[in-house]
Amino acid sequence: MKILPAIDILNAQCVRLKQGDYNNETVYSSNPIEVAKYWTSCGAEMIHVVDLNGAKDKKPVNRDIVIEIGRTINIPVEIGGGIRCEDTIQDYLDNGIERVVIGTLALKEPDWFQQMCEKFPYKIVLGIDARNGQVVTEGWLETSKTNAVKLAQKFVNLKLAAVIYTDITKDGMLEGPNFNEIVAMRDAVPFPIIASGGITSIEDIKKLNSLNISACIVGKAIYEKKLNLEEALNVTKNM
Repeated sequence: MKILPAIDILNAQCVRLKQGDYNNETVYSSNPIEVAKYWTSCGAEMIHVVDLNGAKDKKPVNRDIVIEIGRTINIPVEIGGGIRCEDTIQDYLDNGIERVVIGTLALKEPDWFQQMCEKFPYKIVLGIDARNGQVVTEGWLETSKTNAVKLAQKFVNLKLAAVIYTDITKDGMLEGPNFNEIVAMRDAVPFPIIASGGITSIEDIKKLNSLNISACIVGKAIYEKKLNLEEALNVTKNM
């Protein structure tokens, strides 16, 4: 199982939000590029970047920083947040970003989402953020009436790179992930599942690995030093 350090960018800074609340942020660095270099030096195999301003404004805002991260480090980068058109996808891929995460438009414009998956096979990650099993969109600001698993099942025939499942009630809480929902998603679709939200301890890492989860995203736990990234990476390599 891969472990993807998260770099969430808000106003050009590396931050973490608590349960997706833009009014409850903690700034960890004013230089996201240096943060990416550090996680790479710890042995990370991919970096997960989120343009939080982009998610809120529905367009890329921290694009230049994201691309500079991709150019600076020697491991793949995936980016989510504010990706709402083909030109944005093409721009990121042309500038060295490995893959892009799309969430809101997968729900609101499924036909367009399918077209993008056909045009960019295995370069699109379906990002499903959920609260109490229901999909949330627009940078976690809106809760839909769509069940997270049922949304993923609509796209089982597409050439998706992966599905990221985030339980936002767990995100930033340092209380462990929602294993039940992660397993439900794993069993519902044929894609690699990336677990996100609440992953805090080596025990969480071991359990996700035992559940055959493809990867997990770690954020606040590594910034708050509750979880040592190098130790976690060594655990997965030795299992």
